[in-house]
Amino acid sequence: MKLSTNFLKDYVDIDVDVKTLAEDMTRVGNEYDEAGKLLDASKLVIGKVIECKMHPDSDHLHVCKVDVGNEVLNIVCGAPNVREGLKVIVALDGAVLPGVTVKAGGIIEKEDKPRVIKRGMVRGEESNGMLCSMLELGLEHKYADEADKTGIHELPEDAPIGEDPIKYMGMDDSVIDFDLTANRGDLLSILGMAYEVGAIYDKKVKDIDLTHGENKENINDSFKLEINTDNCSIFLARKVKNIVIKESPAFIKNRLIASGIRPINNVVDISNYVMLETGQPLHFYDADTLNGMIEVRMADNGEHLKTLDGKERTLSEEDIVISDGKRAIGLAGVMGGLDTEITDKTKNVIIESAIFDGIKIRMTSKEILRSEASSRFEKGLDPNRTYVAMERACKLLEEYAQGEVVGGIAKYDKENLKNREIDITFENINNILGMNIAKKDVLDVFRRLGFDTIINGKKSEYKENEKDLEKIEKILVSVPRRRGDISIKEDLIEEVGRIYGVDNIVGRLPEMPMKEGSYDKVTRGIRNKMVDLGLNETLSYILVNDKEAKYFTKDNTELVSLLDPMTEERNTLRHSILPSLLKIYEYNKARSNKDVSVFEIGKAFYKLGEEYGETNKLAVLMSGDFYLGLNKKQVDFYIIKGIMEEILDYLGYGGRYSLVIKEDKIPDELHPGQSALISLNGDMIGCIGRVHPSLEKDGVYVLEIDLDKLLSKKVGKMKYKEVSKFPTVNKDLAVVVDKDVTSEEIAMVIKKAGGSSLSKIDVFDVYTGKGIEDNKKSIAYSLTFEKMDRTLTDEEINESLGKIIEMLEKKLGAELRK
Repeated sequence: MKLSTNFLKDYVDIDVDVKTLAEDMTRVGNEYDEAGKLLDASKLVIGKVIECKMHPDSDHLHVCKVDVGNEVLNIVCGAPNVREGLKVIVALDGAVLPGVTVKAGGIIEKEDKPRVIKRGMVRGEESNGMLCSMLELGLEHKYADEADKTGIHELPEDAPIGEDPIKYMGMDDSVIDFDLTANRGDLLSILGMAYEVGAIYDKKVKDIDLTHGENKENINDSFKLEINTDNCSIFLARKVKNIVIKESPAFIKNRLIASGIRPINNVVDISNYVMLETGQPLHFYDADTLNGMIEVRMADNGEHLKTLDGKERTLSEEDIVISDGKRAIGLAGVMGGLDTEITDKTKNVIIESAIFDGIKIRMTSKEILRSEASSRFEKGLDPNRTYVAMERACKLLEEYAQGEVVGGIAKYDKENLKNREIDITFENINNILGMNIAKKDVLDVFRRLGFDTIINGKKSEYKENEKDLEKIEKILVSVPRRRGDISIKEDLIEEVGRIYGVDNIVGRLPEMPMKEGSYDKVTRGIRNKMVDLGLNETLSYILVNDKEAKYFTKDNTELVSLLDPMTEERNTLRHSILPSLLKIYEYNKARSNKDVSVFEIGKAFYKLGEEYGETNKLAVLMSGDFYLGLNKKQVDFYIIKGIMEEILDYLGYGGRYSLVIKEDKIPDELHPGQSALISLNGDMIGCIGRVHPSLEKDGVYVLEIDLDKLLSKKVGKMKYKEVSKFPTVNKDLAVVVDKDVTSEEIAMVIKKAGGSSLSKIDVFDVYTGKGIEDNKKSIAYSLTFEKMDRTLTDEEINESLGKIIEMLEKKLGAELRK
């Protein structure tokens, strides 16, 4: 939002420089990008060319004598439109202009530093200044007339010689370019800015002039209004006859330019001027091109409309259109239709002032065009301003287009025009702000904002003193509809804080009971454990593309996609962290680093029916060599399985988890022969395995655990187990079994047969190949035997081994490997 300070001063009396105003607005929460003069140039005067001759040594330069009031200057000028008798803008010796040079054809070259004008010689002729175009004074190219684009600016004949040309043209204005928050739609208007500035400096906002005449006709006798959609809550229409299309007065053009809008003609300019003034977008139709009516409805799928920019638009049933009963003539809140535009031949206009559904407007503008009007509809409008803007447009059309306002108004109004009323207590305000603001000061803030306050059922006159207010605790605040961002008491408290001034908050230590923090203990412990195991933590984007979003998952949930993604590569919230880790691996691999061992603890997102949810997950990716102390080993399934076991055992789930193979549940992105699901008490909490070769040909192994599901399982109390004082005995056992027999099945048989003396079972080798039948495999186990009260004898060990071998043969058909 570009704010013209001259426009602002039409409605609030302030006498501060533009930088001070910008900083004071920032202090109450309204940030700005730039603040400065509209035309930032010095030492300029109005001059008159009293003599103009061709330069004797040039075919395009002129030698001019220019009267600047107190002297006549010799100035060399290359503009093709310079001539004797022309009133011009003269930059004197020492003048400082913006760093802009205008070349032939209006081409602008900008420099990093200002341009200083100095007297000198131009091909042997003395030159004591420069004749300027508006472009050279800093005016944007789109606002300049043809003379400025090709030559110098031509001033009217009545321009006073020797005076300041910027002041004479009414362009001695300053502009602040605000970067407003999305909830402050009220500040997209001069009146809204006036209320904000008035609150800062305690100034009253002036009333807007809505007075105009009207004839004895009634628009409703010859014009019909139909609203056939719930997406329009107000629609007002008035008619103005016999308008004269011409150039706008200078003050309207200058205020439009300062606000970033190009002037066109008086009627179109008045529409834009009122929108800037009130915040309410208007649309003017050529009344003679309508069918005696306006209808508001939803578009038909595939319906066509040629908009004001000459483009044929294909509409959908989500678009709100304006129709004349036969055809679409405008895209509501976004752009009008070409068939009903205001032209030089227009004599009668229909004025539209309406409120449409902001969400629908936003979706349409996203597909078609984002305009000054659509941005205001999106942020919400004050329904009362709909009436104000309509009458203001009639006033200006009558005054500056010689229009005749037709009596009556065609109206459809389903809006609530009343103020919002919010109960609040002084104690609540001070407790939330952590301040001790006097009650009178709180009431004063509401007065400055233009909010009425009701105390004990009566409207406050703001004359109460502190003694009168001692017994008052609760007040009712009436919030005007122009402040659509205020709907709850916390919004009011924010208003008190920012207008009273955060600089006035007295710092003090918080008074509250302190207790030991417990935030993130488990997650932090997992993180520390993973680092201790030798893995590096990553932090990746939660946004991925929709193709990768459900990689490494197989469930019945839906994806969560963004409505307005910045890029198609980041258009969906991830359902698994593993796709993000794969990108990190690819990044490292592209830089010749294949030894990657990383983990991430983060959120994954899902949609189930109409419910959205998120869950915390632990994801691990390993490839290349993994360092175990000073030694390194090629990462395989058992390395990452060991990481999983370390974490689950650390969290207290030892002995309760297992790996299961369910082909219909294992994600397609995992290798079918080297992957499994992680089961905890029969509940699947994650997956583990090698990445499918179709995704990554290198040996990349991944692990993902749903931490929320895992940690919801209660952990039993840790039990102390005494360490035996007697030596342990280790025996290796290799058995040959069918390929479909799992290691877990073998381990369970060994554990049951080994009895109480068997304390530990570890797999250390799996072999298939030479010497082993095709449908068989060999698995080798290291068995640890011990007793707490004595040393085991060889006979006892051999007896236990014999029982184990016998049970393996009987239960699983296992054979000892020879």
